[in-house]
Parts: sequence; C-alpha cells; structure tokens
Amino acid sequence: MVSNLFGGSAKQSQYIVIVGCGRLGSLLAGDLSSQGHSIVVIEQNESCLGNLSSEFSGFSVVGDAAELATLRQAKVDKADCLLAVTSEDNINLMVAQIARTVFEIPIVLARVFDPDREAIYQELEIDTISPTQLSADLFLQRLGERFENQSQQSAK
Repeated sequence: MVSNLFGGSAKQSQYIVIVGCGRLGSLLAGDLSSQGHSIVVIEQNESCLGNLSSEFSGFSVVGDAAELATLRQAKVDKADCLLAVTSEDNINLMVAQIARTVFEIPIVLARVFDPDREAIYQELEIDTISPTQLSADLFLQRLGERFENQSQQSAK
C-alpha cells in the first residue's frame, strides 16, 4: 500500500489524474482512492482498466492522454497532480509536458525507464521516478551488504 500522502494526520482530498493503468497505475489508483482522494485514470486500452482494484472508487477515461480532448475529458485543468506512469517514456514525457505547460498542473510526476532521459524531464521541471535506476541502486546496496556480511563471516 502507498503511504498516506499526509503522514496520517490532517487529510485533504486531492484531485489526481493517473495516466496509465498497468500494474503501477492501477496500484496507485486503488491506494490513493482508498485514502479519499479523487482519482481519474486515463488509459488507451480499455481492457487494462480491469487491473483496477475494488478499492478504486474514481473514474476512468478511455483515450490517448497525449490528445488534448482526452485530457479535457478527464478535467485535468482541475487536477492538483498528474502521474504519468505508462510503460512508454515518450508518452510520459509528452503528457507530463502538456500537463505542466498547457494545464499548469502544480505537481507532475513521470515514470522514466531510461535514466539517460531524466535530464530532459528535469529541464522541463518535471519530477521523475526511474524504476531502472531505483532497481540498480537497490541491487548495488544489497550486493554491498552481502559482501560486507561475507567478509565479516570470514574474519571470525
């Protein structure tokens, strides 16, 4: 479960648009919805909306999030936050850029698989999360811990 956005104290409902309803998008949508936030999920492939959990009490829009008409249908102009979490870096970048520049959404986060592309997002003032970089960091951390444990065991 995603941790509560407000640390469990005073709760203020946010209007959050999630672009992409794969494993990550559906997980975020269910958890944020169960926390009382107003959630709209935009997904191009209608069958992916079946990934949404029973905790999801928001709305969904079937369409291409790179099209202004789809974004307007999802009322992104009223959004407090947009999360671009499709499996395509180019789509996430395009949607995040539109959200930031056209609709002036204050908080825009985008998933980016290619760590080399993060600089492009940063130039556009779009916060990113790179599962590739996070995984590499965790693997290296875990590997370092194992080597350290192994060398401590050998020293005994």
